[in-house]
Amino acid sequence: MALRMGALYDALRHAPGIPEDAARLAAEEVANYDNRIGRIEADLTLLKWMVGFLLALGLAHFWLTFSLLGRL
Repeated sequence: MALRMGALYDALRHAPGIPEDAARLAAEEVANYDNRIGRIEADLTLLKWMVGFLLALGLAHFWLTFSLLGRL
């Protein structure tokens, strides 16, 4: 069973015309989206570090290449 967002669940549970099970399911669905967004943000952080490392490696490669060509 997924985690629920307590404040949302309480608000939906006390709202008129919304059944208990519908409030529970809505709160669980929002909590699942929150978990998915967290995983996507973690993946994007890793991708940013990977791109930064590759850019630094490429710049170092060009600098070494052109410094070697300058000595010839």
